[in-house]
Amino acid sequence: MRALVARRLDGPDAIELIETPVPEPGPGQVRIAVAAAAVNPVDVATAGGGLQRIGLSAARDQYGLGWDVAGTVDAAGEGVDLPVGTAVIGLSDLLGRPLKTHAEQVVLDTTAVAPAPRGIDPVAASTIPLNALTAEQALDVLALPAGATVLVTGAAGAVGGYAVQLARHRGLDVVAVVGRADEALVRELGAQHVVPRDADLPTAVRELVPGGVDGAVDAALVGIAVEEAVRNGGAFAHLVATSGPVPLRGIRVHRVLVSADGDRLGRLAVLAENGVIGTRVAGTHALGDAPTAYRKMAGGGLRGRLVLIP
Repeated sequence: MRALVARRLDGPDAIELIETPVPEPGPGQVRIAVAAAAVNPVDVATAGGGLQRIGLSAARDQYGLGWDVAGTVDAAGEGVDLPVGTAVIGLSDLLGRPLKTHAEQVVLDTTAVAPAPRGIDPVAASTIPLNALTAEQALDVLALPAGATVLVTGAAGAVGGYAVQLARHRGLDVVAVVGRADEALVRELGAQHVVPRDADLPTAVRELVPGGVDGAVDAALVGIAVEEAVRNGGAFAHLVATSGPVPLRGIRVHRVLVSADGDRLGRLAVLAENGVIGTRVAGTHALGDAPTAYRKMAGGGLRGRLVLIP
């Protein structure tokens, strides 16, 4: 099969499309014939050596690329009850693997896989796992009751957009931080209040919510200015791999790094089927044109995810 890997770790132009043996599933695993696989910022970081530089992965001769996948089960290991032919989505969350989802086939544990959302094509479905799971797990650690207020930075982005929709589904009041051009978009996603990205964040938020918001999901990695907008004793979820803000004023500070969860992914797929959460595709590229997709992702400003099609 063909697969994308990074060896030189020099960025998008160093990505290699290789021929490699088809992987075989072991007990509790399935092999997925990949129909579509989204490109995420972590893929760009991997290709540029970012994971190794910050100590998230040991030095390796070859790094596989890709976290998200949508496709069809084409082989199953012992103890697996997902029949061959089942349409699925999944998340490859193991860092530093020699082969991942930017390939024609991939092997995943069944605990990282869920039935694909019905009525949604694989290209769109492949944008769900990493970003929606990250948003959901961030909201989980905040543990806010219905009616509480939550601040979401980067609310027009992939993780932030899901955080807005999932927070509204939980009955939370959402204050979204975005560029002025994206205000209509985040209101459509469900945000009740919008703070411009170029405003003085703590002041603007506290004018809307006296005393500060109950919690925050910092999808844009703004940092301390977001914590300053949270009330005393509130909660703050930051999505960076390195150390984040300190827990000032009794605020619960949580570092959220996504983990595969097939059961939760299945519930998110149902929410997508029912229109509670949406999908946004910024464009598609052939597997062999991955460097172009990676360069676009590195350039930022996308609304949605680019998707590779084998």
